[in-house]
Amino acid sequence: MIRLKFEERLVVFAAECIFFVEKLPKTQAGYYYADQLLRASGSSALHYGEAQGTSTTKDFIYKVSGSLKELKECIMILKILNHINYGTSESRSQLTREAIELSRIAGRMILNKKTKNT
Repeated sequence: MIRLKFEERLVVFAAECIFFVEKLPKTQAGYYYADQLLRASGSSALHYGEAQGTSTTKDFIYKVSGSLKELKECIMILKILNHINYGTSESRSQLTREAIELSRIAGRMILNKKTKNT
């Protein structure tokens, strides 16, 4: 089994969200949540990309916290989509599991940086 780096997993997650939303119903709700999920999943990867270019621990924590916030938003959107049964059950479950795992990793990164600095 190949283990991807956190950055690569964020990229794959954002890409999988793109594939997922393309199949959502073409309704007002479908368009709304598709847009929200696209923005949040993409932003989570972009925030982490910015974090890698920071020069201070404080800036790194701030940027990774932004990534974590966006991942939590993805989880909530996927829960809503699950409740209204939009998208396939399997895809929703896989995306939700990955978003939860990625958010745990981001949270651990933040805690590790904070612990190192004290």
